[in-house]
Amino acid sequence: MLTGIEEVDWASLGHAYGPADDVPELLRGLASADPAERETALDGMYGAVHHQGDVYDSTLACIPFLLELVADPAVQDRGCIVELLTSIGGIELDDDEELDELGSEDEEFIPAANYAMAAAAIAAGADVFLGLVSDPDPEVRLAAPCALASLHPEPARVLSLLRERLTVERDTEVRLALVAAVGRIALRHASLRAETVDWLDWLARAAQDPGLRLAALAQRARCAPGDIPDDVVPRVTGLLEEIRTSVNRSAAPGAERAAAPTLIGQVRELLEEHAAGRPAPWTEELLRTLHAALDDRVDDRIALILAQLRSPDWGQRSDAIWLCGGLIRVWRGRYEEVVRLVGAQLQDPEPRLREAATSFLERLFELGAPAADALASRLAAGPGAAGPGAAGPGATGPDVTGPAGAAHATGQSPFVGRSGRDGALLALARAGDARAVPLLARALEEAEVRRELLYAVDGLGPSAAMLAPLLRRRLAEVEFDERLYDRAAPLLYALAAVRGAQALPEVLRMLREAPANRRDWVREAALRTLAAFGPAAREAVPDMRRLLAAESASVATAAARALWAAGGDRGDVLPALERWLRPGTSSADWCAAAQALGEIGPAAASAAPALRPGLVSRDLWVRVRSAAALWRVSGEASASLPVLLAAWEENRHARVDIAECLAEMGPAASQAQLVVLTELTRRRRHNAREGSSGSHDIHLDEKLLTLCRAALARMERGAF
Repeated sequence: MLTGIEEVDWASLGHAYGPADDVPELLRGLASADPAERETALDGMYGAVHHQGDVYDSTLACIPFLLELVADPAVQDRGCIVELLTSIGGIELDDDEELDELGSEDEEFIPAANYAMAAAAIAAGADVFLGLVSDPDPEVRLAAPCALASLHPEPARVLSLLRERLTVERDTEVRLALVAAVGRIALRHASLRAETVDWLDWLARAAQDPGLRLAALAQRARCAPGDIPDDVVPRVTGLLEEIRTSVNRSAAPGAERAAAPTLIGQVRELLEEHAAGRPAPWTEELLRTLHAALDDRVDDRIALILAQLRSPDWGQRSDAIWLCGGLIRVWRGRYEEVVRLVGAQLQDPEPRLREAATSFLERLFELGAPAADALASRLAAGPGAAGPGAAGPGATGPDVTGPAGAAHATGQSPFVGRSGRDGALLALARAGDARAVPLLARALEEAEVRRELLYAVDGLGPSAAMLAPLLRRRLAEVEFDERLYDRAAPLLYALAAVRGAQALPEVLRMLREAPANRRDWVREAALRTLAAFGPAAREAVPDMRRLLAAESASVATAAARALWAAGGDRGDVLPALERWLRPGTSSADWCAAAQALGEIGPAAASAAPALRPGLVSRDLWVRVRSAAALWRVSGEASASLPVLLAAWEENRHARVDIAECLAEMGPAASQAQLVVLTELTRRRRHNAREGSSGSHDIHLDEKLLTLCRAALARMERGAF
């Protein structure tokens, strides 16, 4: 085994962490009889030799030995090696553009040609995967179809083999992998697509196994998204019910694995924990495939999710929540009933379901209002409050055994620990529900407060004023150490939100005594709070005047805003701001000054000439901030509006700020009516990103819609 491994000059090759002289040991480890050693070796291969998907010269040198290991039935865990080879050879470089994206002038650049050579080398030996579809090891059979679909140079031959194998394969997950691989071939090879779609359509109707029908339906939708059947929702919901009632609920025990302190081991354990106790965990991936194919058919996707949320199977309800998280993040729609049903899951005895519901609701902000009663009820409930069936009609789950079920049966609150409670409280506060206020007061009495809770205070309105004394006390307790800013900034933000001017002495302490470490950050945060206090912060006027001359623009402009809010003389404020509107000023500093002038409004009209050069800046944000400020100080729409509309098209992330200005302009922005109306008719969120999201993305898009509606209403009123 591994013949010739010593003949390779591994030390002259490299991987992510330098010379590859440790690779022979990793390859031998993959063939070890010790499970822990195999897992450690596999972790090393992914961590160094195939680090984050890269292909090094050492990766190429490994391919013949990996293929040899896969072909040897005496080697255990060969399915993992098949997956590694699939990953190494699976990057498709179809055109020069993709090569350019992989290329760079970075010294760490891995030549794009390595990816092509890896694919070619594995394709040359890909016949080894043909025999693996009937291997005695189900883990090998599970990995083989994707390898064949991705790497074998004869797709028609592979397609026939996979379809033939489906007639004799008995393992459920392997059968699903066979269907997924068939779909993958159809997507990669247009000449085989029509035939494959017809076969998948037949299988989706003819197969006896409902899981297989669901898999075929999902792949058919994936391969022909423009031709998804109109009855897809009732068909899928019917199949899910068949699966729920037909799958054996006694889960077979998993194979024992030795614990290994590896990343791969941790991921495996998380996946096993996620699937534990679920009779058909594989439905999640099938539904994810189907949702991706449905894409902008939001109403159909919501209908599917609603059906799942009403299922007696807690696993299906959990899947629905995670799937809806991806849907609501990208697409606008009517989610009220979805949110209400997700809120109902907070009473369920299954902790994973409650965790999924809480995590989902945290990100909704105002869209979380339909779940507010459920959140408040859950937070108010004491020990013993939850009981079987507490989730309400259509949202109940099966009896739960194990630690979570035992806690439920003995009357302990299902919200075990602070994380669940804090998440529910955060969701309630972000929804703007006043019932969060006394609960926040209770949280402020504890040693540690989740910082996001403090930043959520600004949406609670006048009722949050009662928090001011508690916030003041906590701010007084903040020590001047390396964690000063991290502890003080959220408290200062919350005090500004509640207009807690009684905390003026504590805020001044921050302003005056902050040590050098992050001093400017602390001062800026304190000045923003003083600005919120307005005339009640007059005692701080001398400090504000002193900081007008600060070397930091963020501090100087924050001081100017605070001084103006406290009733300061514009003779002090305007020159302090205009000094940052000069040639050579950084974009960030210019933007800070422009925003401050815009907040002052018409009283800063004399600064209009200083703002005008910003309208032609190369930096988009300088143009946007300058145009908005110019409108606010001078009322000149003719100069500002073209700049704002150009920026609207150039950078979607500027649209919230621009829409706010358009709403203020009203009839003066009538030229923007079509732009605003177009935004309101779009289904996709303006800030949706593939593969990533921020905690405030949904909130920002909903804010954009609110501002656009306000702008349009004012424009239409001005037209009559």
